[in-house]
Amino acid sequence: MKSIIETIAEEISIVLSNINEDEANELVEYLRGANRVFVYGEGRSGLMGKAFAMRLMHGGFPVFVIGETITPSIEADDLLVAISGSGSTGAILQFAAKAKEAKAKVFLVTTNKSSEIAEVCNGMLIVPAATKYRRDNEPSTIQPLGNQFDQSVHLVLDAIIIATLQTNDQQSSYEEMTKRHANLE
Repeated sequence: MKSIIETIAEEISIVLSNINEDEANELVEYLRGANRVFVYGEGRSGLMGKAFAMRLMHGGFPVFVIGETITPSIEADDLLVAISGSGSTGAILQFAAKAKEAKAKVFLVTTNKSSEIAEVCNGMLIVPAATKYRRDNEPSTIQPLGNQFDQSVHLVLDAIIIATLQTNDQQSSYEEMTKRHANLE
C-alpha cells in the first residue's frame, strides 16, 4: 500500500510541477476581477468544481454552482470557471457559449488546449494530467480513469484560492473564513 501511495504522490507532484504559472496567475486575476463566480463541471470534474466553489465561498467570493436551484443568471462582469479534462464535454461547451453571449468571461481548466471549449474561452489553465481517454500526450499513471486529473485539479485550484486571498485587498482572515464555514453540521 505504501508503494502505491508514494507513486500516486509522485505522479501528482510531477503534474503540479508542470502547471504553467502564468496560466494559474491569469485565473487568479480573473477571480479577483469577477463580479460573481460561476463554476461547472460534470461528473468527478463537477465534484472538484463544487469543492472549489465551497472554498471560494469561505474566502468571501459570491459564487454559484451551475445546476443548483438557487443559481441566478450569469451576466456581464461575471466569470464562469469550467472544468473539463477532455475539453469537449457537450454541456460545458453549451454553457460556455451562453456565458459568452451574456458578456461574461469564461475560464477553462482542462488537459486539452485545442478543444472546442477552449475556442470560446477567455483564458485557460492546462493541467497536464492523464484523463480517462489516455491520449498520447498524457502522462502515464497507475491510477484508473481520470483520477490523476481530478486530484491535480483539486490541488491546483486550492493553490489558486490561496494565491487569490493572499493578493486580494479584502483578504479573508482565518477567523472570517471560519465564520463562513457551515454551522448546520
